[in-house]
Amino acid sequence: MRSYRQHVRGYLIPYLGDRLLGELSNAQVQAMFTAIIRTHGAAGRPVSAGTLQRIQAALNAAVRRGLIDRDPARFVELPRRRPHAVVWTPPRVALWRATGDRPRVAVWTAAQTAAFLREVRGHRLYPLFHLLVLLGLRWSDVDLEGRYLTVSHQIRQVGATVEVGKPKSDTSNRVIALDHGTVALLRRHRAGQDCDPAGYLFLNGHGCPIRPDALTSLFRLLNTRSGLPPVRLHDLRHGGASLSLAAGADLKTAQHLLGHSSIVLTADTYVSVLPTLARDSAEATARLVLDAACTTGMRLRVPRRRRREATRRPVTAGRRTRRTHIAA
Repeated sequence: MRSYRQHVRGYLIPYLGDRLLGELSNAQVQAMFTAIIRTHGAAGRPVSAGTLQRIQAALNAAVRRGLIDRDPARFVELPRRRPHAVVWTPPRVALWRATGDRPRVAVWTAAQTAAFLREVRGHRLYPLFHLLVLLGLRWSDVDLEGRYLTVSHQIRQVGATVEVGKPKSDTSNRVIALDHGTVALLRRHRAGQDCDPAGYLFLNGHGCPIRPDALTSLFRLLNTRSGLPPVRLHDLRHGGASLSLAAGADLKTAQHLLGHSSIVLTADTYVSVLPTLARDSAEATARLVLDAACTTGMRLRVPRRRRREATRRPVTAGRRTRRTHIAA
């Protein structure tokens, strides 16, 4: 509700507030969205496709309430709702350093991720960035002996209020396996913290759960200090899924890791194929075709050779026979 109010006050009223609701045209609404996209994009604060969709839905609500007979935003053309994540390849990094241009959703490569972890290794919240999971994990959610953690709730922030609640979907409740290195890191982290099972893994300086906005600001600061190309804190999910695929996991595993209800959502939006993985796939495909071509070619040549040999032998024998008879 707070978000919807912000959309009305920040977008609908400034751009369309001087027009009667019943007289709004599709062209006027399209002009509003175009202006929003251009203005905020030029200011370095691009509006997400999801926000644009919610602004559009506000006008649709006016139809449902009987305030207007038709939806003036029905045929408005908006950007894709699910932007594809792209990888910070060397050419993209060079363009960003030269012009400041950056993708809306971007992920680090394995080398860049490792460089960031080396940069923040001395920070007290290093285990959090290593784990790349929700803030609301409690020690009771982690089984270090069994090497897994359970995601059953989350910490979310509404304005200045922080609350603990259930994940936003049933599939977000999931069990995630942990590698030996992460388990060892969490053991060291637990040794320096209160072992109360109800206590949270990651706390601020006052012993309270970390606020999401505080972590976002901290991550942005550490990202800048590292000199690496910028990514959002949420983009670490995209990167984690991409690295999981590069390590040999399949899409179903990545879907479970991210807690998505649909594998299409995982493949279409949240998983970017790393360049190394794409090259390996291209090489494997080429080898498959070439091997098949070589095998087929050998099979085709062998019968021809046999046919020629079978044809030559009687002729040669015949000639020799005739020559023998003539000589005789």
